[in-house]
Amino acid sequence: MSVSSSGTADVPAAADIALAYHARTKHSLKRYAVGPETLDWDAQPNPFREFAGSPRLHLPLTSDRLAVSFAEACDATAPVQPLTIDRVALLLELSFGLAAWKELGPDRWALRCNPSSGNLHPTEAYVIAENVPELSDGLHHYVSRDHALEQRCRRGRTSPGEPRLWLALSSIHWREAWKYGERAFRYCQLDLGHAIGAVSYAAAALGWSAHVIDGIDSAQLAALMGLDRADDFAGVETEDADVLLAIVPRDARSRPPTALPSPAKIDDSWKGQANRLDRHPLYRWPVIPEVSTATAGAAQDAVSVPSQCPPLPRRSGARAAELILSRRSAQRFDARFTMDLAAFLHLLDALLPRAAPPWTAWPFAPRLHPLLFVHRVDGLTPGLYALPRNGEAESSLRRALRPDFDWQHVERAADHLPLFRLLPTDSRGVIRTASCHQAIAGDSCFAMAMLAEFTPAVSDHPWRYRQLHWEAGLIGHVLYLEAEAAGLRGTGIGCFFDDSVHEMLGVVAADFQTLYHFTVGRALTDDRITTLAAYPGRTRNEAGDLR
Repeated sequence: MSVSSSGTADVPAAADIALAYHARTKHSLKRYAVGPETLDWDAQPNPFREFAGSPRLHLPLTSDRLAVSFAEACDATAPVQPLTIDRVALLLELSFGLAAWKELGPDRWALRCNPSSGNLHPTEAYVIAENVPELSDGLHHYVSRDHALEQRCRRGRTSPGEPRLWLALSSIHWREAWKYGERAFRYCQLDLGHAIGAVSYAAAALGWSAHVIDGIDSAQLAALMGLDRADDFAGVETEDADVLLAIVPRDARSRPPTALPSPAKIDDSWKGQANRLDRHPLYRWPVIPEVSTATAGAAQDAVSVPSQCPPLPRRSGARAAELILSRRSAQRFDARFTMDLAAFLHLLDALLPRAAPPWTAWPFAPRLHPLLFVHRVDGLTPGLYALPRNGEAESSLRRALRPDFDWQHVERAADHLPLFRLLPTDSRGVIRTASCHQAIAGDSCFAMAMLAEFTPAVSDHPWRYRQLHWEAGLIGHVLYLEAEAAGLRGTGIGCFFDDSVHEMLGVVAADFQTLYHFTVGRALTDDRITTLAAYPGRTRNEAGDLR
């Protein structure tokens, strides 16, 4: 890859790398993408990063005291909480904290609030604080296992001012590559989208707003997060700086939500040595750092899209914290259960950008469009449906998909909901096969393939390769929580036969590509698995009175 005199990657060369990576990491009916030939589950990498030598601050667990409903969080009507250390702790608890431990025989594993491909959790969260009471100014790393902050960098508080808070997210690619090989970079980006959604919903429950900051360069973000400090990561797995989110009280008027933290200074006090997660890695995947470098950077043309969608009526009175902490990925679905049509239409309506969380966090135009394989929805003919999520997508999809599709608007859908029936058919078998033969794709009430506006966007700006996956993960997170609110369950599917899906839909050119699959239905539970408390010996209501 060539580099310009300014030190930035040459766009055509970088785009070629991103597009080539995507092509080589496609699964097909003839072969899966390159991955490890064997897995030693007893030698799985440590799922928790720590920094030895960093001062620790153990945080209170207060979600039991948060009375805000999921409806209030989604409608952005929750009472605005003060920006204090206890509330920051609650933000982290509901976005990156543990939800439970699970046990089956000798195996024990943690579940977290933010979903992850294979429950491997490559995403790391860092807090950047300025003037937050009882929290030192500077950079802190969140350790979800212990619900604690490690102070990586302490900065002197030079002058009093209003509290400011940012969350910076990174990826440890090896956590996914250990299991998934070359395709792992895709999954890391999907997980980041889920994480953005988790932060947005958690912030909304506190009366705050989360905003993805566009335009910040990867190198600049790495410096803010201390990820460019080679000595602190000597001999261990590195982290990729990905995204910065500003956390702002909803009633804040004194500063723009996209303000950046103060840059690192030469006299800042840094502490901590990153732990090694895998002492005996068996494989290396050089294509992953290559595509990471090619897609580094930042968007330069983010736009705030005016919402044309009315407020979404709420059907659930569940507490936001309870729903967030109880979210799970379904392992099996009841293949006889039929979903209510109103719940189905509500779920799809929640995917349309509007002036409400989590879409208030996303400053980019929608570029992903669900193709729905409907199996069992009461009052809806089984078959293939499309949901274009922006005004221009319908005509583009009509040109890209099979010419014999019907494109009949679903009469019972609201006028603002562009839901079209393309083909009445029993699609259970084909989507099960296309989703790497996984039964959940056919046993669910519906399955979804998310088609992205792909090659032109990535060719114009290679960073879009990351962004498109983030949007897919964000859509997936909406589906997870809205399914829970409807008394159902969802499951994200990252394993699918890419071009078999395209062939099924009639997609010939690479202008559209499927990036993520998702299923929703009524889950069947495995009674052999025991659920344990997320933080044994600690209660989730140690302090605070949050109403």
